[in-house]
Amino acid sequence: MTRWLQSGRRRDVCVFLADEGELTGQKLKTHLERHYDTRIDPKSFYGALSALVDSGFVEKHEDGIADVYSLTEAGERRVHEHYEWMREHLDGDREHPDG
Repeated sequence: MTRWLQSGRRRDVCVFLADEGELTGQKLKTHLERHYDTRIDPKSFYGALSALVDSGFVEKHEDGIADVYSLTEAGERRVHEHYEWMREHLDGDREHPDG
């Protein structure tokens, strides 16, 4: 799995984009802040978004004065791969080693 999934913030950005289709940077930041129940430094947030764009998992386009973000096919594929990985490990039908 690529490094983009090593960052929880990047994963969560991609999950919100998979759910919403596309969001402005500000709306995406607001979603994350509500989810984390804390303020996110804009420089850090937009750095994470830029890394996702540079990696080819998210695309950006302008809509008026706002930048709008959406998942690429590669980003969509990675979100679903991660979802499947989580489901495999959290499936209630599996036997757990501690009982």
